[in-house]
Amino acid sequence: MCGIVGVVGDPDALNILVSGLKKLEYRGYDSAGVYVTGENQSDYLVKAQGKIANLEKKITDDVHGTTGIGHTRWATHGEPSVDNAHPHFSNDHRFYLVHNGVIDNFNELKQRYLADIDFKSETDTEVVVQLVSKFANEGLDTKEAFKKSLSLLNNSSYAFLLMDQKDPNTIYVAKNKSPMLIGLGDGFNVICSDALAMLQRTNRFMEIHDGEMATISAKDVKIEDKDGNQITREPFEVDVDAADINKGAYPYYMLKEIDEQPAVIHRIQSAYLNKNEVQLNSNLMDKLTNASRIYIVGAGTSYHAGLVGKHLFEKIAQIPTEVVVSSEFAYDDPLIEQDAFFIFLSQSGETADSRQVLVRVNDEWKKPSLTITNVANSTLAREAEFSVTLEAGPEIAVASTKAYTAQIALEAIIATAIGRTKNFEMAQNLDIDLELSKVANAMQAVVDEKGRIEQVAVDNLSDTRNAFYIGRGLDYFVALEASLKLKEISYIQAEGFASGELKHGTIALIEKGTPVLGIITQPQTADNTRSNLQETKARGANVITIVSESLAQTEDTLIIPDVNPDFAPLVSVVVGQLMAYYATLQRGYNVDQPRNLAKSVTVE
Repeated sequence: MCGIVGVVGDPDALNILVSGLKKLEYRGYDSAGVYVTGENQSDYLVKAQGKIANLEKKITDDVHGTTGIGHTRWATHGEPSVDNAHPHFSNDHRFYLVHNGVIDNFNELKQRYLADIDFKSETDTEVVVQLVSKFANEGLDTKEAFKKSLSLLNNSSYAFLLMDQKDPNTIYVAKNKSPMLIGLGDGFNVICSDALAMLQRTNRFMEIHDGEMATISAKDVKIEDKDGNQITREPFEVDVDAADINKGAYPYYMLKEIDEQPAVIHRIQSAYLNKNEVQLNSNLMDKLTNASRIYIVGAGTSYHAGLVGKHLFEKIAQIPTEVVVSSEFAYDDPLIEQDAFFIFLSQSGETADSRQVLVRVNDEWKKPSLTITNVANSTLAREAEFSVTLEAGPEIAVASTKAYTAQIALEAIIATAIGRTKNFEMAQNLDIDLELSKVANAMQAVVDEKGRIEQVAVDNLSDTRNAFYIGRGLDYFVALEASLKLKEISYIQAEGFASGELKHGTIALIEKGTPVLGIITQPQTADNTRSNLQETKARGANVITIVSESLAQTEDTLIIPDVNPDFAPLVSVVVGQLMAYYATLQRGYNVDQPRNLAKSVTVE
């Protein structure tokens, strides 16, 4: 959520900022703004509510500069409005600031230091820029005023870019908990919260770690820790194909990313398998094999992928596994086993709730950890003991699709590797390479049948107020994910339930015409789920079935190819993704950017 961009030393600064913000639209936002200045110290602040297109309409031909900062805001403190949009400025219009994160003690700081200040916004961010101004007016230079302000923030989450109108050639950067990267150019430098924003300008980036501060000019980057010690850090290169971050001929990123899933499975096979032999770090495998219990930590879609992972780790690797919601677990007092191992699932690698758990894993529980993420240099990847990448390519649509299936595929590979190391018969006999190839082929068959799925969505989901997905076992886990996809982009009140639980209360919500989508891919529970569907049908529900071919009956709605039942969620979920996509199109909503949601959740 929220996006930050900055540039120092480029005559095209304004266009760089606006273009960068557009690349970050996928993260979710409700307002946007830019501040630019130049050598003659003329400066320009432009802010708008709503989409970046609204901001562009307000930018006149005279707005220009060589240095600037920009921001897309997702409202936390204060409603979406121009006043609450970033950049924020001090009352003397000398300092300008953009911010991702949350200042926990902003009210206390207001009362203690800024009681006489006339605030222009309702945000926590404005408190910081007013503090910088106060300390500068008391005699500190800009850098020291900024450092003093940072020292008062009580370990809040932040990524800041600060500019001083009197020094148009410098941007000050500070970070704690929220992501931030410095991009290195030839005669200019850039700053961004996501490398995708600046890949058209540079592919060389430098990390800035928690508690650090940087002073950036066109030709120089100086990083120091909280004690003022200079830090030398080597840059890294981000290798992303430009085609991966463009829609091409697709109307929406989500449809493109759904269609990419068979190719993602093949990429995972190439990266982690060699003729059915698993290729993973030997130290990682030692610690996983010796684990007495695995904790899978995730949020939203990643949590749902973890539920499938629990089944795979317990069945193939025979390790007791718990799946925990990161925002709950971060503040719980669980009993952690001596030989526990933690696996973190995160598309972005920046999920703030999960990071809070990782901090406890590292500092308090001192347990080994693995991050499975789509972003190699993300915070969770850096701070876990081990990390592996999803090989999924950038995922731009807010509603995650290919990251979910990639997470499950990697969990299957890791579980197989553990089981083989322990010489378990099932893992030894499992041709994981062949099974994933079958999955990729089955996925392709599903996406090739879009027209049929679209018609089912049009017939059943165009104007319904609510809908239910049901299933048992692995099908229940897919029901949770499919219902999440449907609710988050179409705004249908959709819920996923274990089908056997319907009669314990939920069936009271079934009325005439209510869509009930039953997932049936598990032979041992197929008859039970069909019986539960009949109960809803008897009460007037519109029953839609998503069934594996070998379990199909004449009246079934959508039939999907057979794969190993343990891997069936990788195929059945694609139907749920497409159902959500087409239901949303029918309702006229933006598939890629649903209201109130953000791609990367960087606040707790």
